[in-house]
Amino acid sequence: MDYQLCPSILSADFNRLGEQLRILENEGIRYLHIDVMDGDFVPNISFGMPVIKSIRKESKLFFDVHLMVTAPERYIRDFVECGADSITVHVEACEDLERAIEMIRDANVKVGVSLKPATPVNDISHLLDEVDLVLVMTVQPGFGGQKYMEECTEKIRELREIAEQEDLDFDIQVDGGINDETIETVIRAGANLIVGGSCVFNGDLASNVKHLRKRIDQLSREAE
Repeated sequence: MDYQLCPSILSADFNRLGEQLRILENEGIRYLHIDVMDGDFVPNISFGMPVIKSIRKESKLFFDVHLMVTAPERYIRDFVECGADSITVHVEACEDLERAIEMIRDANVKVGVSLKPATPVNDISHLLDEVDLVLVMTVQPGFGGQKYMEECTEKIRELREIAEQEDLDFDIQVDGGINDETIETVIRAGANLIVGGSCVFNGDLASNVKHLRKRIDQLSREAE
């Protein structure tokens, strides 16, 4: 299984974004988590296509674009053209989730679906053979710096059990409240893609990445 730290640029210093992306690359980061928020599906507004298009010119990282927007089907093609390597849409935001998955697949990028904390795995269980990634939100989407919601751990475990029982090949990503303690919780439950915001960007970026990647490597070996 491929275990990766996925820094979320929602917590980056946008005055130094290019510099910070280079530090991430130099420290061996492969995935960049990009949270797009519209002020409707979630209360806050983040950034959109111009920012992604701009950093795409300078970065070789895998752009993991998480659309926290209402009716994301409207924008799938635009985000792919801006440089997304994967697009994750929310179950709760799609008018037709199956159609959204088909549109992402037809655009030749990886397909992700995301669940809010209150949304059960059962809502997407019939579609798990059609996706590359399931993102489990372990905080309420739309705000950084929240505390990890312990009740979400069972959802991670349930997804991993389904993947193993049905021999399905999808990544389990977690986003929200990740720190030294919760990173162990989510990996032991079955997650392999770990989104980090403040734990990555607060303080010394290079040192944080070194520490977190070492921690993920150690925990992943123990989990397997």
